[in-house]
Amino acid sequence: MDVRVRYAPSPTGLQHIGGIRTALFNYFFAKANGGKFILRVEDTDRERYSDESLEDLYSTLEWLGIKWDEGPVVGGPYGPYIQSERFDLYKEYAEKLVEEGKAYYCFCTPERLEEVRKAQVESKSEYQGYDRHCANLSDSEIKAYLAQGIKPVIRFRVPTSGKTTFHDILMGDITRRNCDISPDPILLKSDGFPTYHLANVVDDYLMHITHIMRAQEWIPSGPLHVLLYEAFGWEVPQYCHLPMVMGKDGQKLSKRHGSTAVRDFRAKGYLPEAIINYVTLVGWSLDGSTEFFSKEDLEKCFTMEGIHKAPAVFDYKKLDWFNGQYIRQCDNKRLASLVAPYLQEAGYLSTPLTEQDEELLETLVPPVKERMKVLSDVVPLTSFLFEDKPVEDKNVYIAKGSDEAQTAEALVTGSEILLSGLKNGEAESAIEEKLVALSQNLGIKVNGVFQPIRVAITNSTVSLPLFDSIRLLGLDETEKRLERAVKLFKEN
Repeated sequence: MDVRVRYAPSPTGLQHIGGIRTALFNYFFAKANGGKFILRVEDTDRERYSDESLEDLYSTLEWLGIKWDEGPVVGGPYGPYIQSERFDLYKEYAEKLVEEGKAYYCFCTPERLEEVRKAQVESKSEYQGYDRHCANLSDSEIKAYLAQGIKPVIRFRVPTSGKTTFHDILMGDITRRNCDISPDPILLKSDGFPTYHLANVVDDYLMHITHIMRAQEWIPSGPLHVLLYEAFGWEVPQYCHLPMVMGKDGQKLSKRHGSTAVRDFRAKGYLPEAIINYVTLVGWSLDGSTEFFSKEDLEKCFTMEGIHKAPAVFDYKKLDWFNGQYIRQCDNKRLASLVAPYLQEAGYLSTPLTEQDEELLETLVPPVKERMKVLSDVVPLTSFLFEDKPVEDKNVYIAKGSDEAQTAEALVTGSEILLSGLKNGEAESAIEEKLVALSQNLGIKVNGVFQPIRVAITNSTVSLPLFDSIRLLGLDETEKRLERAVKLFKEN
């Protein structure tokens, strides 16, 4: 069997990290099996459709380096790959089911359907849903409705007895009583728009999809889709319903947990290789221990057997850790080009970059890459070089375990040790040893000496390594800032 899988998003919002996980699983499964990855745009929900969402879909996959073998833009033998361009096909297949008695025209008005719904609720009826009022209309009745200009919907005849079973590669056999399936769902709306169920099944068949990998939330639709395949006389593809992506609280991942749109992760400064690596591990593993995979690795080693059944937790801190690792592996030249836009947006560098800016970036990148979790961290880490906003709250200088008097002594004596050593050309390691000895003499932790010095120089408790900061800032400016901090403690 030639493997053919698809990613079929609806362009009604920005690409969700869970949706991209589905795309990656499909893509890597196709590549690992020498198959085809098809992109299909399911844009039949015109009320929520947006051009921005469609563009976000394309740009997100492009940023991740995920190329589709068939689909919009690139074309293919089973196009068009945008559902709104396939309406004639859906009508043709829906009408075919009507001709064979497997579907029927329904002329019920929205008002009647609402009355039926209210009556079912008020009577607490066990039967909820469409009452099949139009299921057995005669030809003359149908002609009469049509003569009045009433446009019907087409409903699928769901068997009222028996059971329907489909096999899921992860979950095994899944069975549902036919009477529990949505009663006679609409396949084709009165305006000619297909519903998800019809378009999905027709497209998967016509595009020769062999494996359907989608989220477990679609499991309830499985039996209905199988009934549709059987009604058409088509072979059912292999199903693999993927584990849900959850937050740490056990709820489906949403904005209450943090960013969920890939665009947000990209803007904050996550690298595509980190997103690909971590997101693929959310619900999949190779051997239970290997954590780092390149895109090329996953194109070779991804297997369906490695997908977990249980819901997968999306851990933002773990993603930060992965991203930090990839940043440190990043070539300095590439990293300079990646962080430059953040510094330009902050107003620290010119647009376009000057020669002086490029030289500064070369100097900045080696120390800053060791401290960044995301690319945007470059701004707070280096802001002390571009603007001087002294910290006037003495509490910020005081490290945990120290008091104001100890901090004042650490700052005064530590500044003297630091400046004297630098001016006399002492090795940085020797100066550091003296500062450590000072902490011991004062009976405080090492950070009790280094924190006030760091805050004085960088105006922040989070910064680049001390000596890197001094080199970038210059000795004269360093001395000026240390004297200013000493004065703060002496005067108050």
